Amino acid sequence: MPRLSRLLLVAVVLAAPVSPARAQSPGSEPAAPVPLGGDGALTSWLLVRGELRTRVEGFTSGGYTDGNDDAYWMDRWRFSATVHPRASMQFFVQAQDSRAFQKTAGGMALPLRNTLDLHQGYAQFGSTTMVRAGRQEVTFGEQRLIGSSTWLNAPRAFDGVRVSHKTSIGQFDAVALSVVVNDPEEFDKSGHGNALYGTYESLTGVVPRQAIEPYFFWRSSTNVAEELGGTAALHQSTIGVRMAGALPSAFDYSGDIVLQRGSVGADTVKAWAGHGVVGRTFSSPVKPRVFGEFNHASGDANPVDGTRGTFDQLYPSGHDKYGLADQVGWRNINHARVAVDIKPTPKWLVSGGYHNFWLASATDGLYNSGGTLVARSAAGTAGTYVGWEVDVQAAFIYSPQLQVYAGYARFVPGEFLQNTTGGHTYNYPFVTATYVFAGESLTKPTK
Repeated sequence: MPRLSRLLLVAVVLAAPVSPARAQSPGSEPAAPVPLGGDGALTSWLLVRGELRTRVEGFTSGGYTDGNDDAYWMDRWRFSATVHPRASMQFFVQAQDSRAFQKTAGGMALPLRNTLDLHQGYAQFGSTTMVRAGRQEVTFGEQRLIGSSTWLNAPRAFDGVRVSHKTSIGQFDAVALSVVVNDPEEFDKSGHGNALYGTYESLTGVVPRQAIEPYFFWRSSTNVAEELGGTAALHQSTIGVRMAGALPSAFDYSGDIVLQRGSVGADTVKAWAGHGVVGRTFSSPVKPRVFGEFNHASGDANPVDGTRGTFDQLYPSGHDKYGLADQVGWRNINHARVAVDIKPTPKWLVSGGYHNFWLASATDGLYNSGGTLVARSAAGTAGTYVGWEVDVQAAFIYSPQLQVYAGYARFVPGEFLQNTTGGHTYNYPFVTATYVFAGESLTKPTK
């Protein structure tokens, strides 16, 4: 614990000179930010960008085990170049170096470290119909199923092709991809029997102020464990629809409903998931938005009956989807959240939330945000109440070139974790900053 306190104190001291000095009083006009980096537009056809993200974080009672504490810092450098000889043609390459320091618990394996490697490299052609081929980040919707997971120090990329077509009613996408496996010691490669095919439609011109997004993904993989022993190939379809938009009286909503079917050898896949949130933004100087959310993902009722009921969350950006501590993923879970976002000034955003978690099936386990099994009671005798979490975070957006985030989450185990683990409370604080030292002006913050 003293080590954790020292590192977090250093992080707060490093962040302090940036934030308060630039903060605006409520209601005041934001001052134009002072440029902090060089212009990356070297010519009319060549753009370069350099970015550093650094984060200090730690935890107590990792794995809900007393004394399993750690504190460490990470950095991620990104260098990229974009060549666009004409408006309908673009070539992009991005190198990335991710490292972790002072980490003791669990070592410094992925996703913390992936030394200098090619993160993205693709060619893009077209405008109304766009074809992008090569190594690339891919995101759809709220990234609950397909995302780049940029919160990780070594985020995700895919090798493959994406075709996008824009019309008056929205955008239509088709992909043929294979996830890239990060290797800190060797050049990152895709393949390994893993493939993802699918379509995603974002229809924004059908119903006013609403987005309707149907999608279909087909995932295949090899050497997946069967319920009765042995391994076999996975062939699985994921079909769903996301809807989001504005409602009367300053209300808003979004939601997904997803169905999965397929097989792993002799096993049959039958799983589903749902997500829904309703919020309201109030007229006030701090613009508070209050919202409630519920998420469900099916679990496996019987681990040896040949029917796989655990929902597969595919390749999501899981951070803060089911709690800031990232202790829970979209598998075998019921999750309820109430939260509030406030914006005291144009450059500050503060949010806080309260979460409750229950297993969907007592005989299945708890999975974290990356989909990894945390604990399980195959007999179903450990109960279903996982626990509760409270979290708070703040973002200070000085400019598109400099952004600082800080947060804290406290996860208190319930009956299930008390019976299957040490049952100790998990605490997770962090401070992170992103600095663009060369590049174009950004239009939105990047975590």
